[in-house]
Amino acid sequence: MKTFIFCFLTSLLTFNPRPMTAAQTTRSYGSWESPITADLITTDTVRFGGIEEVGGSIYFFEQRPQEKGRTALVRLKEGKFEELLPAPYNARSRVHEYGGGSGLILSDAIYFSNDSDQQLYKRSPDGTIAPLTAEKNSRFADGTYDAARNLLYYVMEVHGDVPGEIENCLVAIDPKNGNVVRIAEGSDFYSAPRVSPDGRYLAYYDWNLPDMPWDQSKLHVAELNGDGSLDNDRIVAGRVNESVSQPSWGPDGRLYFISDRSGWWNLYRENEGEIEALCPMEAEFSSPQWIFGETSYVFWGDDRIVCAYSQLGYDYLVEIPLSGGGKPRPIKTPFLSIDTLSIAQDSLYFIGGGPALPLALIRYDLKKGKWDTLKKSRELNMDSTYFSMPVQIEFPTEDKSTAHAFYYPPKNPRFQAPSKELPPLLVLSHGGPTSQASPVFNLTTQYWTSRGFAVVDVNYGGSSGYGRAYRDRLNGKWGIVDVDDCVNAALYCVKAKLADPKRLAIQGGSAGGYTTLAALTFRDVFQAGASYFGVSDLEALANFTHKFEARYLDRLVGPYPEEKALYTARSPIDHVDRISCPIILLQGAEDAIVPPSQSEKMYDSLLKRGIPTAYLLFANEQHGFRQAPNIKRALEATAYFYSKIFGFPLADKIEPVAIENFQKK
Repeated sequence: MKTFIFCFLTSLLTFNPRPMTAAQTTRSYGSWESPITADLITTDTVRFGGIEEVGGSIYFFEQRPQEKGRTALVRLKEGKFEELLPAPYNARSRVHEYGGGSGLILSDAIYFSNDSDQQLYKRSPDGTIAPLTAEKNSRFADGTYDAARNLLYYVMEVHGDVPGEIENCLVAIDPKNGNVVRIAEGSDFYSAPRVSPDGRYLAYYDWNLPDMPWDQSKLHVAELNGDGSLDNDRIVAGRVNESVSQPSWGPDGRLYFISDRSGWWNLYRENEGEIEALCPMEAEFSSPQWIFGETSYVFWGDDRIVCAYSQLGYDYLVEIPLSGGGKPRPIKTPFLSIDTLSIAQDSLYFIGGGPALPLALIRYDLKKGKWDTLKKSRELNMDSTYFSMPVQIEFPTEDKSTAHAFYYPPKNPRFQAPSKELPPLLVLSHGGPTSQASPVFNLTTQYWTSRGFAVVDVNYGGSSGYGRAYRDRLNGKWGIVDVDDCVNAALYCVKAKLADPKRLAIQGGSAGGYTTLAALTFRDVFQAGASYFGVSDLEALANFTHKFEARYLDRLVGPYPEEKALYTARSPIDHVDRISCPIILLQGAEDAIVPPSQSEKMYDSLLKRGIPTAYLLFANEQHGFRQAPNIKRALEATAYFYSKIFGFPLADKIEPVAIENFQKK
């Protein structure tokens, strides 16, 4: 199989599904004209989240770069879309800084976290919007409703007057007056409070530092008193090195949840005190719980569950019977990315996409096996022959391990490269670092490939989607395993003659930015790189990051300050003298996760070393760019930077970027 993949990749540069025509122009890779512009990427595009069906209507959230990243709530009713939260309301929670779970949709009210003050607001059926809570320095996320007591249960995060003084707890909120009462506290973090159908129990899960929720967490069930307080709290699941998530009560009254006790995130339930697996597979039925409110399984009627799972980077759907006698049934769809499931009768709703299908809000008829698109993340009225299709690759890396990636060849029907010229390669290192590269259509990737770049999107060791053992490859070795896998992905492409060994670039954001900087510092393979709000100083990250990730590096690097020497050894900022290639740094001015000081310190050090470098600081941006003008500028600035470093002319008119210490060859 691996030999076949290698041979297939080698043929990609010579195989063209359309014959060469006289209209095609010969031009160097990187300088091809493309209709996929930065304006196109940021115009009329949205990101979906939080799908719910209530009272025959579909509710979902839209994050809109054109509105400075504002998250709106939209209702689809009788075929028409209606916006329910007009500007300036912004449904975004900042619990754990990453948020999620910002809205709770009920038949007679909508509750949401408003970004500006992080308080809960209530939208009444007549459209009136008013604040519900008034808790000082508090944030709310992941709410649920208790009909028996007319109470809301939420995760609450309280920031003290002293920086870094943060408490997390579960609270009961009276929707009549906004009164807030703590019902569970003492653990460092809480998530997913869920009320049983009979109103007798509350399930939730929690975890403590230094663990992240995907390292170790515990699933609880407690009895609910009449006032919403908890009694007889017991632990259902959560052993040493077991990650649990997504508790949900089934129509049979039993508790269902996701656990990786087998080495894979699979679906389980508690049945008369025993834990049973419902569909054991070497596949992931969940993902790292960076944000609240993710749903990868739903109940279909009283006797079935529909689940989304990931296997080798691709997502699939499966139907699982609740009775012990039936067998799981695959549900065929054209989508390779499936997220945020919701269900109403026989209609399954989710956010779906594929290599040629941008993410969209999908309705799938489970009985008829047919689907339709309710709303697209963007309208894409252009020639699909510009689109580069991903090829899943496996390649050898250090310690006789195998790593994974998606390779995208250069693709543009109007251009061909000069004979024997190889394309520049852009290696993408995703964030997290437990996140996952997906083969779903990404217009930014197509921006590069349609201009003549090859792209390889790497799922290095530590990535999710490949089981716990693959995630754990990064434990104690962040800055080593991830870097080795990105380097070996590039070398694999070079060996297959899919990339110019003299024009290799690497880029990534956040944790991927760290991998980028570490690769440029500690390896001599790449000739350029771009760090988007990337970590340059591990010790600074350990000392000054937010609570959610305060001890994240204990596993990835080592306990701090006991292993301070390791932090210094792997921090690019402490080894700038080893960097010899140009770097562009892009940073949000209000980033609370990787503050601007990280990029500024790196920039100043590179300047003193005489390394060609550029630095762009974006006002009013946090961790991850959300505003359309800034997304456009960051993308075009990176393209301009590569064009100067690799020496090819740009087809686009782009505002120049000041590259210090750069002398044109």
